[in-house]
Amino acid sequence: MRRKFYNPDGDFNFPVYLEPEITPFIDKLSAEKKLDRSKIVNHLLRKDIEIIEF
Repeated sequence: MRRKFYNPDGDFNFPVYLEPEITPFIDKLSAEKKLDRSKIVNHLLRKDIEIIEF
């Protein structure tokens, strides 16, 4: 029996927990750029991926 909200094709996001010393940096950058924190973190991760795959 499947659960009530089971969705085999579901796309799920998972939370990312930042270390306490990282949060002020992200908050400051977010305020300066007037962007959502998630956008800042995603941008930084994309840049890391580019560096790693280069």
